[in-house]
Amino acid sequence: MNTVDLQHVAEEEQQRQQQLNLRLFLCYSTPCLSAGAERVKNALDGLCDELDEEQRPTLEIVATGCMGPCSRGPLLRLARCDEPEEIYEKVTPEMACNIVRAALAAQSAAAEPLPSDFPFFACQTLIALENNGRIDPEQIIHSIARGAYSSLGHVLHEMTPEQVCNEITRSGLRGRGGGGYPTGVKWELVRKAQAERKYVVANGDEGDPGAYMDRTIMESDPHRVLEGMAIAGYACGAEQGYIYVRGEYPLAAARLAKAIKDAERRGLLGSRVLDSSFNFRIDLRVGAGAFVCGEETALMTSIMGRRGQPVPRPPYPAQRGLWGFPTLINNVETFASVAPIMREGAEWFAGFGTEKSKGTKVFALCGEVVNSGLIEVQMGTSLRDIVFAIGGGLPDGGTFKAAQTGGPSGGCIPADHLDTPVDYESLQALGSIMGSGGLIVMNETSCMPDVAKFFMEFCMDESCGKCVPCRVGTIEMLELLTRITDGSAMDEDLQTLEDLCHLVQETSLCGLGMTAPNPVLNTLHYFRDEYLAHIRDNRCPAGVCRLDQVPLLKLPEHAEQLTIFKEEH
Repeated sequence: MNTVDLQHVAEEEQQRQQQLNLRLFLCYSTPCLSAGAERVKNALDGLCDELDEEQRPTLEIVATGCMGPCSRGPLLRLARCDEPEEIYEKVTPEMACNIVRAALAAQSAAAEPLPSDFPFFACQTLIALENNGRIDPEQIIHSIARGAYSSLGHVLHEMTPEQVCNEITRSGLRGRGGGGYPTGVKWELVRKAQAERKYVVANGDEGDPGAYMDRTIMESDPHRVLEGMAIAGYACGAEQGYIYVRGEYPLAAARLAKAIKDAERRGLLGSRVLDSSFNFRIDLRVGAGAFVCGEETALMTSIMGRRGQPVPRPPYPAQRGLWGFPTLINNVETFASVAPIMREGAEWFAGFGTEKSKGTKVFALCGEVVNSGLIEVQMGTSLRDIVFAIGGGLPDGGTFKAAQTGGPSGGCIPADHLDTPVDYESLQALGSIMGSGGLIVMNETSCMPDVAKFFMEFCMDESCGKCVPCRVGTIEMLELLTRITDGSAMDEDLQTLEDLCHLVQETSLCGLGMTAPNPVLNTLHYFRDEYLAHIRDNRCPAGVCRLDQVPLLKLPEHAEQLTIFKEEH
C-alpha cells in the first residue's frame, strides 16, 4: 500500500459511513465492559437480526474505546444523518433496544440523553484522545478513515529525519510519562547517535493507583500509538520498536497485537512502509506487573528477558539502551500526540497550553468527584475547572480537601491552591508532580497521614530491593507512619520520618525510590496539623484512624544502618 492507496481506502470508508442512516457507538472499554457493555452489545446484535432487509444495511453498531465519563457507563452514542448526536448513560440491554427502536421509527426515546452542552465534554480539548469513542479499535479501516497513517506517509515522502525532530522540538511536546523531558531533544539525541542499530520503545507500564490513561489509549486507538512509534523510528533511524504493556492490561495487549498484524498486512508496518525505503517492525512485550518496570532502565532489562531492575545512569538509554544500542523511550501518550503534530504543524500544537508546558494532558479523574473518568485538557487549566467544571464537583455536598497527583511519586494539592494551573512547573512548585496523569479528588473524610501511609505501603511492596535506601527506607517510613496512624508515635518520630524521607530521596538508585517519600513530605508540609493531632492529641481529625491505646513499637531497627549508609555515600 502506498499513500495514494491509503487515501483511496480512507475516502471509500468515509463514503460508506455517510450512507448509513444510524450509527450506534457503544463504549467497549474496560470500565464499561465491567458495567455490562457486553450484554448491551449482545442485545443490540439480536435486535439487528430482527430488522427487515431494508433497515439492516442502514444501521451499524460500533464497539468503541473509552468515551470518557466512566462512572456513567455503559455509554451509547447515536449518530443520525443531519441530526445532533445523542449520548445515553448507564444503558441497559432493554433500554438500548428501546432507544434504537425509537430512533428507527423517528420517535423520541423514553430515556433522556445527556445535555448537548454537558460540561464534561464541553470543557475538554481532544488531541491524543480525538478518536476515542469514534472508531472500533479492532477495525483498522475505521482508523484509516479518521486519518491514521496519513501523517506517517507525509513524513516518509516529504520530510527528512532532521526535519521531523525539529518539528517535534518546535511543538514543545514534553514526555507525558511524568518527567516532562522535551521530546524533540530526546529524539535528536538518538538520531545523532552513531550505531549500527537503534530501537524505539513505548512505555505502557503505568502502575500508579487510579491511573489508566495509557491503558485507555492502547485499548481505544492502538493505531495512533503505532503510527507515532513509526514516525519516531524514521526520525531516529530505528527499524525495530517494542511496546511494553502491563500484564494487568489484557484487553490493551490483545488490541495492540491485532493492530500490529493488521498494519503489517496493509504495508503500514514491516518492510518498505507505505512503498518507501523505510523498514519498521513493532513487537509486543507483556510485563509481569512490577511497578518498577515503569522506570525506563528497569523496563529495558525486562524487555531483554532479565529481571526488571533499574541500573545506574549515565549512560542514558539514548546513548546505551537495549542490548547496548541507542534506544528512544517515550510514554504511550507521548506517541499518541505525534501524528496530530505532524498533521497540523508544530505551531498548532504549541498554541495550546502555557509558555513552558505546551499542548494537552490526559488525566484519569477519580475519587470523590461526580463525573469520574478520562479527560484531556489544555496544559494550564486550573485544578478548580477540572474538579468542579469537568468533574461536576464533589458528590453529596462534600467539601474539597485535596487532589492527589503523580501517584506514589506525587503529592496532595490542598484547597488553598485550587486555582493552580495544572502544568509541570506549577505542580512541582507545590511539591507534587504531573506524573502519568492520575488525579484523585479527596473530601473532608480523607486522613492525610493515612493517605501517605497508603502510598508508602505501595512503594514498599513494589520496591525491587536492589538498593538499600529504597529497600530498607520504605519499610522504616511505613513503620513510622503506622505508629502515627495507630496512636503510638511520639514527637521525635516525626523528625525521624522527615530525616528518612530526605535520606531516601538523596541516595536511592532510581527515580522511583527517589520520589517515594514525596507524598509524605508533601502532606507534612500542607497538613502537618493532622500529624500532630494524631501524635499529641491521640485524635484523627478525619475520623479515619482508630487511635486505640497500644504498646509503643520499638524504634526502627535499621535507622542506624541508614545513617551509616548516608555517611559513607
